[in-house]
Amino acid sequence: MRCARRDFIHGGLAAIAGLAVPGCQASGRKFTIAFVPGSIGIQADQGRAIELAAKHGFESVEPFGPQLLKEGGADYVDALDRAGLQWAAARLTVSLRADEATYANQLKQLPAVAKALVGAGVTRVGTAISSSSDDLNYLENFRIHARRLREVGSVLDGEGLRLGLEYLGTKRLWTARRHAFVHSMAECLQLIAEAGMANIGVVIDSWHWWTARETVEDITGLTNGQVVSADLNDAPSGIEREDQYDNRRELPATTGMIDAKGFLGALLEIGYDGPIRAEPFNQPLNDLDDDEASARTASAMKKAFALVA
Repeated sequence: MRCARRDFIHGGLAAIAGLAVPGCQASGRKFTIAFVPGSIGIQADQGRAIELAAKHGFESVEPFGPQLLKEGGADYVDALDRAGLQWAAARLTVSLRADEATYANQLKQLPAVAKALVGAGVTRVGTAISSSSDDLNYLENFRIHARRLREVGSVLDGEGLRLGLEYLGTKRLWTARRHAFVHSMAECLQLIAEAGMANIGVVIDSWHWWTARETVEDITGLTNGQVVSADLNDAPSGIEREDQYDNRRELPATTGMIDAKGFLGALLEIGYDGPIRAEPFNQPLNDLDDDEASARTASAMKKAFALVA
Protein backbone atom coordinates (compact mmCIF):
# COMPACT_ATOMS: atom_id res chain seq x y z
CA MET A 1 0.00 0.00 0.00
CA ARG A 2 1.52 3.28 -1.10
CA CYS A 3 1.32 6.34 1.13
CA ALA A 4 0.84 9.93 0.06
CA ARG A 5 3.65 12.42 0.63
CA ARG A 6 1.82 13.92 3.63
CA ASP A 7 1.47 10.47 5.16
CA PHE A 8 5.14 9.75 4.45
CA ILE A 9 6.17 12.89 6.30
CA HIS A 10 3.86 12.03 9.17
CA GLY A 11 5.19 8.50 9.05
CA GLY A 12 8.71 9.71 9.70
CA LEU A 13 7.58 11.84 12.63
CA ALA A 14 5.35 9.10 13.98
CA ALA A 15 8.11 6.53 13.72
CA ILE A 16 10.32 8.72 15.85
CA ALA A 17 7.52 9.04 18.41
CA GLY A 18 6.66 5.36 18.24
CA LEU A 19 3.16 6.03 16.88
CA ALA A 20 1.05 4.20 14.31
CA VAL A 21 0.66 5.84 10.90
CA PRO A 22 -2.98 6.15 9.80
CA GLY A 23 -3.63 5.02 6.24
CA CYS A 24 -0.30 3.20 5.90
CA GLN A 25 -1.01 -0.06 7.72
CA ALA A 26 0.88 -3.09 6.51
CA SER A 27 -2.34 -5.13 6.26
CA GLY A 28 -3.79 -2.67 3.76
CA ARG A 29 -6.65 -1.76 6.08
CA LYS A 30 -8.01 1.74 5.79
CA PHE A 31 -9.94 1.97 9.07
CA THR A 32 -8.33 3.49 12.13
CA ILE A 33 -8.17 2.85 15.88
CA ALA A 34 -10.17 5.76 17.25
CA PHE A 35 -9.71 7.39 20.64
CA VAL A 36 -13.05 8.49 22.14
CA PRO A 37 -12.33 9.37 25.77
CA GLY A 38 -15.89 9.43 27.07
CA SER A 39 -16.44 5.84 25.93
CA ILE A 40 -13.78 4.60 28.33
CA GLY A 41 -14.59 6.83 31.29
CA ILE A 42 -12.14 9.65 30.58
CA GLN A 43 -13.10 13.30 30.85
CA ALA A 44 -10.89 15.21 28.44
CA ASP A 45 -11.01 18.35 26.35
CA GLN A 46 -9.78 18.42 22.76
CA GLY A 47 -6.15 19.08 23.59
CA ARG A 48 -5.99 16.35 26.22
CA ALA A 49 -7.76 13.89 23.90
CA ILE A 50 -5.16 14.46 21.19
CA GLU A 51 -2.36 14.14 23.74
CA LEU A 52 -3.62 10.80 25.08
CA ALA A 53 -4.36 9.45 21.61
CA ALA A 54 -0.85 10.23 20.43
CA LYS A 55 0.80 8.89 23.58
CA HIS A 56 -0.93 5.51 23.46
CA GLY A 57 -0.77 4.75 19.75
CA PHE A 58 -4.29 5.49 18.59
CA GLU A 59 -4.72 6.53 14.96
CA SER A 60 -7.68 8.90 15.10
CA VAL A 61 -9.37 11.01 17.78
CA GLU A 62 -12.88 12.29 18.43
CA PRO A 63 -13.43 15.94 17.45
CA PHE A 64 -15.46 18.01 19.91
CA GLY A 65 -17.68 20.30 17.84
CA PRO A 66 -18.73 22.78 20.54
CA GLN A 67 -15.13 23.28 21.66
CA LEU A 68 -13.90 23.75 18.09
CA LEU A 69 -16.68 26.31 17.58
CA LYS A 70 -15.79 28.20 20.75
CA GLU A 71 -12.00 28.16 20.46
CA GLY A 72 -11.32 27.68 16.77
CA GLY A 73 -9.68 24.59 15.32
CA ALA A 74 -6.30 25.80 14.03
CA ASP A 75 -4.24 24.87 17.08
CA TYR A 76 -5.90 21.48 17.38
CA VAL A 77 -5.39 20.73 13.70
CA ASP A 78 -1.70 21.53 14.13
CA ALA A 79 -1.50 19.21 17.15
CA LEU A 80 -3.32 16.50 15.21
CA ASP A 81 -0.91 16.82 12.29
CA ARG A 82 2.17 16.79 14.51
CA ALA A 83 0.96 13.55 16.07
CA GLY A 84 0.15 11.93 12.72
CA LEU A 85 -3.48 11.48 13.75
CA GLN A 86 -6.77 11.75 11.88
CA TRP A 87 -10.16 12.95 13.03
CA ALA A 88 -12.69 10.28 14.00
CA ALA A 89 -16.44 11.04 14.02
CA ALA A 90 -17.91 13.92 16.01
CA ARG A 91 -21.06 13.55 18.09
CA LEU A 92 -24.21 15.08 16.63
CA THR A 93 -25.24 18.01 18.83
CA VAL A 94 -28.92 17.58 17.95
CA SER A 95 -31.01 14.99 19.83
CA LEU A 96 -33.34 13.14 17.49
CA ARG A 97 -35.43 12.01 20.48
CA ALA A 98 -35.84 15.40 22.19
CA ASP A 99 -39.12 17.29 22.56
CA GLU A 100 -39.92 19.57 19.64
CA ALA A 101 -38.82 22.82 21.30
CA THR A 102 -35.45 21.40 22.36
CA TYR A 103 -34.92 19.81 18.98
CA ALA A 104 -35.74 23.06 17.15
CA ASN A 105 -33.29 25.03 19.30
CA GLN A 106 -30.51 22.49 18.76
CA LEU A 107 -31.18 22.41 15.01
CA LYS A 108 -30.89 26.22 14.91
CA GLN A 109 -27.41 26.00 16.44
CA LEU A 110 -26.24 23.13 14.23
CA PRO A 111 -25.01 25.19 11.22
CA ALA A 112 -22.40 26.98 13.33
CA VAL A 113 -21.14 23.72 14.85
CA ALA A 114 -21.06 22.09 11.42
CA LYS A 115 -18.99 24.94 10.00
CA ALA A 116 -16.52 24.67 12.89
CA LEU A 117 -16.14 20.92 12.32
CA VAL A 118 -15.57 21.30 8.59
CA GLY A 119 -13.16 24.16 9.20
CA ALA A 120 -11.03 21.78 11.25
CA GLY A 121 -11.19 19.08 8.57
CA VAL A 122 -13.83 16.83 10.15
CA THR A 123 -16.00 14.86 7.71
CA ARG A 124 -18.07 12.49 9.90
CA VAL A 125 -20.73 12.93 12.56
CA GLY A 126 -22.60 10.19 14.43
CA THR A 127 -25.56 9.63 16.73
CA ALA A 128 -27.61 6.76 18.12
CA ILE A 129 -31.33 6.04 17.72
CA SER A 130 -33.31 5.19 20.84
CA SER A 131 -34.79 1.74 20.24
CA SER A 132 -38.02 2.13 22.24
CA SER A 133 -40.55 4.72 23.35
CA ASP A 134 -43.35 5.00 25.90
CA ASP A 135 -45.16 7.70 23.94
CA LEU A 136 -44.75 6.95 20.22
CA ASN A 137 -45.61 3.77 18.37
CA TYR A 138 -43.25 2.53 15.67
CA LEU A 139 -44.89 4.37 12.76
CA GLU A 140 -45.22 7.66 14.63
CA ASN A 141 -41.60 7.47 15.74
CA PHE A 142 -40.48 6.50 12.24
CA ARG A 143 -42.17 9.53 10.68
CA ILE A 144 -40.72 11.95 13.22
CA HIS A 145 -37.22 10.53 12.84
CA ALA A 146 -37.41 10.59 9.03
CA ARG A 147 -38.43 14.27 9.07
CA ARG A 148 -35.76 15.25 11.56
CA LEU A 149 -33.11 13.30 9.69
CA ARG A 150 -33.99 15.15 6.49
CA GLU A 151 -33.62 18.46 8.33
CA VAL A 152 -30.40 17.56 10.12
CA GLY A 153 -28.98 15.78 7.09
CA SER A 154 -29.66 18.82 4.92
CA VAL A 155 -27.72 21.11 7.27
CA LEU A 156 -24.78 18.71 7.44
CA ASP A 157 -24.83 18.05 3.70
CA GLY A 158 -24.60 21.76 3.07
CA GLU A 159 -21.22 21.70 4.82
CA GLY A 160 -20.05 18.41 3.30
CA LEU A 161 -20.53 16.33 6.46
CA ARG A 162 -21.76 12.72 6.60
CA LEU A 163 -24.09 11.54 9.37
CA GLY A 164 -24.01 8.01 10.79
CA LEU A 165 -26.94 6.41 12.63
CA GLU A 166 -26.30 3.74 15.23
CA TYR A 167 -29.11 1.26 15.82
CA LEU A 168 -29.30 -0.39 19.26
CA GLY A 169 -29.90 -4.13 19.04
CA THR A 170 -29.79 -5.01 22.74
CA LYS A 171 -33.07 -6.73 23.65
CA ARG A 172 -33.23 -5.18 27.11
CA LEU A 173 -33.23 -1.76 25.38
CA TRP A 174 -35.89 -2.28 22.72
CA THR A 175 -38.21 -4.04 25.17
CA ALA A 176 -37.68 -1.50 27.96
CA ARG A 177 -40.66 0.69 26.98
CA ARG A 178 -44.14 0.20 25.53
CA HIS A 179 -43.19 0.50 21.87
CA ALA A 180 -40.13 -0.97 20.19
CA PHE A 181 -38.40 1.13 17.53
CA VAL A 182 -35.51 0.66 15.10
CA HIS A 183 -33.11 -1.95 16.52
CA SER A 184 -31.57 -3.74 13.52
CA MET A 185 -29.46 -2.88 10.51
CA ALA A 186 -32.34 -3.57 8.12
CA GLU A 187 -34.65 -1.20 9.99
CA CYS A 188 -31.95 1.45 10.18
CA LEU A 189 -31.42 1.26 6.41
CA GLN A 190 -35.19 1.59 5.89
CA LEU A 191 -35.22 4.75 8.01
CA ILE A 192 -32.27 6.16 6.09
CA ALA A 193 -34.01 5.42 2.80
CA GLU A 194 -37.15 7.20 4.01
CA ALA A 195 -35.11 10.25 5.04
CA GLY A 196 -33.78 10.37 1.49
CA MET A 197 -30.43 12.03 2.24
CA ALA A 198 -27.38 10.64 0.45
CA ASN A 199 -25.03 11.82 3.20
CA ILE A 200 -26.67 9.63 5.87
CA GLY A 201 -25.33 6.14 6.59
CA VAL A 202 -24.92 3.72 9.47
CA VAL A 203 -22.75 3.41 12.55
CA ILE A 204 -22.11 -0.31 13.09
CA ASP A 205 -21.35 -1.44 16.63
CA SER A 206 -20.21 -5.05 16.96
CA TRP A 207 -22.20 -5.24 20.21
CA HIS A 208 -25.50 -4.33 18.56
CA TRP A 209 -24.63 -6.32 15.43
CA TRP A 210 -24.17 -9.34 17.70
CA THR A 211 -27.19 -8.78 19.94
CA ALA A 212 -29.35 -8.29 16.82
CA ARG A 213 -28.10 -11.71 15.61
CA GLU A 214 -26.73 -10.21 12.42
CA THR A 215 -24.05 -11.81 10.27
CA VAL A 216 -20.89 -11.06 8.37
CA GLU A 217 -23.01 -11.07 5.22
CA ASP A 218 -25.11 -8.21 6.60
CA ILE A 219 -21.95 -6.10 6.68
CA THR A 220 -20.51 -7.25 3.35
CA GLY A 221 -23.86 -6.34 1.79
CA LEU A 222 -23.04 -2.70 2.53
CA THR A 223 -20.65 -0.37 0.72
CA ASN A 224 -17.93 1.73 2.29
CA GLY A 225 -20.03 4.79 1.50
CA GLN A 226 -22.87 3.49 3.67
CA VAL A 227 -20.72 3.09 6.80
CA VAL A 228 -19.87 6.35 8.54
CA SER A 229 -18.35 4.99 11.75
CA ALA A 230 -17.96 1.74 13.68
CA ASP A 231 -17.58 0.47 17.25
CA LEU A 232 -15.81 -2.65 18.48
CA ASN A 233 -16.62 -4.37 21.76
CA ASP A 234 -16.84 -7.77 23.42
CA ALA A 235 -19.47 -9.18 25.77
CA PRO A 236 -19.32 -10.71 29.25
CA SER A 237 -19.04 -14.48 28.99
CA GLY A 238 -21.65 -16.92 30.22
CA ILE A 239 -24.65 -14.66 29.53
CA GLU A 240 -27.08 -15.25 26.67
CA ARG A 241 -27.45 -12.46 24.12
CA GLU A 242 -31.03 -11.74 25.16
CA ASP A 243 -29.95 -11.31 28.78
CA GLN A 244 -27.02 -8.96 28.20
CA TYR A 245 -27.11 -5.47 29.71
CA ASP A 246 -26.09 -2.77 27.24
CA ASN A 247 -23.97 -0.87 29.76
CA ARG A 248 -21.94 -3.89 30.90
CA ARG A 249 -19.53 -4.77 28.12
CA GLU A 250 -15.91 -5.81 27.70
CA LEU A 251 -12.99 -4.47 25.70
CA PRO A 252 -12.58 -5.96 22.21
CA ALA A 253 -11.19 -9.50 21.81
CA THR A 254 -11.16 -10.27 25.53
CA THR A 255 -13.86 -12.91 26.01
CA GLY A 256 -14.44 -14.10 22.45
CA MET A 257 -18.21 -13.87 22.77
CA ILE A 258 -18.37 -11.49 19.81
CA ASP A 259 -16.68 -12.48 16.55
CA ALA A 260 -14.19 -9.61 16.24
CA LYS A 261 -12.37 -11.30 13.37
CA GLY A 262 -15.53 -11.74 11.35
CA PHE A 263 -16.72 -8.21 12.10
CA LEU A 264 -13.42 -6.54 11.20
CA GLY A 265 -12.85 -8.85 8.26
CA ALA A 266 -16.18 -7.81 6.78
CA LEU A 267 -15.32 -4.12 7.18
CA LEU A 268 -11.95 -4.81 5.57
CA GLU A 269 -13.68 -6.56 2.67
CA ILE A 270 -15.90 -3.59 1.85
CA GLY A 271 -12.94 -1.21 2.06
CA TYR A 272 -14.25 0.69 5.07
CA ASP A 273 -12.01 3.72 5.60
CA GLY A 274 -13.33 5.32 8.78
CA PRO A 275 -12.73 5.21 12.53
CA ILE A 276 -13.44 2.30 14.86
CA ARG A 277 -13.77 3.03 18.58
CA ALA A 278 -14.03 0.85 21.65
CA GLU A 279 -17.18 1.53 23.64
CA PRO A 280 -17.10 -1.01 26.48
CA PHE A 281 -19.09 0.85 29.16
CA ASN A 282 -16.98 -1.07 31.64
CA GLN A 283 -16.84 0.17 35.24
CA PRO A 284 -13.47 -1.39 36.18
CA LEU A 285 -11.97 0.29 33.10
CA ASN A 286 -13.66 3.58 33.96
CA ASP A 287 -12.13 3.44 37.45
CA LEU A 288 -8.56 3.44 36.08
CA ASP A 289 -6.54 6.61 35.62
CA ASP A 290 -6.47 8.17 32.15
CA ASP A 291 -3.20 6.66 31.03
CA GLU A 292 -3.97 3.13 32.17
CA ALA A 293 -7.47 3.17 30.66
CA SER A 294 -6.07 4.51 27.39
CA ALA A 295 -3.25 1.96 27.32
CA ARG A 296 -5.55 -0.99 27.99
CA THR A 297 -8.01 0.14 25.34
CA ALA A 298 -5.30 0.64 22.74
CA SER A 299 -3.83 -2.78 23.53
CA ALA A 300 -7.21 -4.50 23.16
CA MET A 301 -7.92 -2.73 19.89
CA LYS A 302 -4.53 -3.63 18.46
CA LYS A 303 -5.05 -7.26 19.49
CA ALA A 304 -8.39 -7.30 17.68
CA PHE A 305 -7.04 -5.54 14.58
CA ALA A 306 -4.20 -8.10 14.42
CA LEU A 307 -6.85 -10.76 13.74
CA VAL A 308 -7.25 -9.37 10.23
CA ALA A 309 -3.69 -8.09 9.68
